[in-house]
Amino acid sequence: MAEAILIKKDGVVTMDKSFDYLCSTLSNGTYNLSINKKVEPRSISQNALMWLWFTCIERETGTDKIDVHDFYCKKFLRRRMYINGLEDVVVGSTSKLNTMQMKTFLDKVQADAATEFGINLPLPADQYYNDFINEYRHR
Repeated sequence: MAEAILIKKDGVVTMDKSFDYLCSTLSNGTYNLSINKKVEPRSISQNALMWLWFTCIERETGTDKIDVHDFYCKKFLRRRMYINGLEDVVVGSTSKLNTMQMKTFLDKVQADAATEFGINLPLPADQYYNDFINEYRHR
């Protein structure tokens, strides 16, 4: 399979390999060409924020942060699947999320913690975020 990375910036498309080279690597045959937008996996900072929030929830509720993680994965990352006509529920993992999916997950956690537990989980842009970090970083 031939692959290349395309980047479009300011209306100009560049590719990390020449199209002629990519075509030269193909064997004879008929091919489909599709271009899909590259998605980045969740970021390290998103993951760190999630665990900081779960540490806060652990301290405020007495529920272990691993259990808090599993609770929110089950609540927000589950999906129905069908195999051989049988329905089952699968719980996803945050490690499989891309940056946009992780943002959506974190938004849901933040809203749920406020609604269900009365816990305000700040974002890095919030005024008292550094104080929040200092409070929960080493717990």
